[in-house]
Amino acid sequence: MSVEGKIKEAAGYVKEEAFENGKSAESQRKAQEGRDLRNEGRIEDGKAPKTSKPGTEN
Repeated sequence: MSVEGKIKEAAGYVKEEAFENGKSAESQRKAQEGRDLRNEGRIEDGKAPKTSKPGTEN
């Protein structure tokens, strides 16, 4: 596991959580950027990307 991958995953998680409940298009765009960053970090660490809806365990 790379340190960079872990940082990307954590930063993406924080960004997604901060903007996922916003109703504006800008908030939704930023939440998607967070998901993309989190998945990029997961892929770098050899994990599968998360594809489920935000806020679900699956």
